Amino acid sequence: MGFSYNKLKGKIKEVFGTQEAFAQALGIGRTSLYSKLNNNTEFTQSEMLKSLELLGLAKCDVDTYFFTPKVQNSEQ
Repeated sequence: MGFSYNKLKGKIKEVFGTQEAFAQALGIGRTSLYSKLNNNTEFTQSEMLKSLELLGLAKCDVDTYFFTPKVQNSEQ
């Protein structure tokens, strides 16, 4: 099971305009950020904390932006 980063993506767009600009501010490559947002690799604790700071969010928002379970589509 992965995590849904929809709220994070929206906040990145709101504050930075592009994921590429956010990745640069975070100090990682664009490809690394895309990999994390697509659940291929995980965000480190330091990346999460720096992300919250860059996006003007409180530490208590970490669950909302980084630990929202991805809803699985069920086939009937």
